[in-house]
Amino acid sequence: MTTTEILLALFIINLGMVFGAGLYETRIVLPLWFSRTADGKYKVNFDNMRAIDTGRKFWGFVSTGPLTLLTIANLVFAIGSEPPVYTWWLGAALLVFLERLGTFMFFIPTAIKLQKAEALPAHKVSVMVTNWLRLNYLRNAITIIALLMAVKALLLL
Repeated sequence: MTTTEILLALFIINLGMVFGAGLYETRIVLPLWFSRTADGKYKVNFDNMRAIDTGRKFWGFVSTGPLTLLTIANLVFAIGSEPPVYTWWLGAALLVFLERLGTFMFFIPTAIKLQKAEALPAHKVSVMVTNWLRLNYLRNAITIIALLMAVKALLLL
């Protein structure tokens, strides 16, 4: 295997783990963090959110560091690749780069705010949770699309 193939394969493996873990978190973990009140607003179970703390206990080791570094490396290699691999690989790397930006600009800061949100008004917390949940579906969709594009690129190598 060449360096290019190894790098793309590692990107695919990591994206697969991130996608699977993202689905697990959406179905299992987030309902432990967020629940609806009688009026349909969201509230945070601060104890669960702080105790489970997937950001520091899991995501940091799977995506925050590794996926970010793999994304940058794959962007560099994809830019230097030839068609038709170029289109699929660069598209996948750019999608994940956008997802990484969203993670660092929205998800991580919002998780930190939500863990300390006892003093915030309930309506503000509900809006933050609503935005989190909606954007998390988008993040999972971006991840699976990028994963499929990366697999297509690898098949074309």
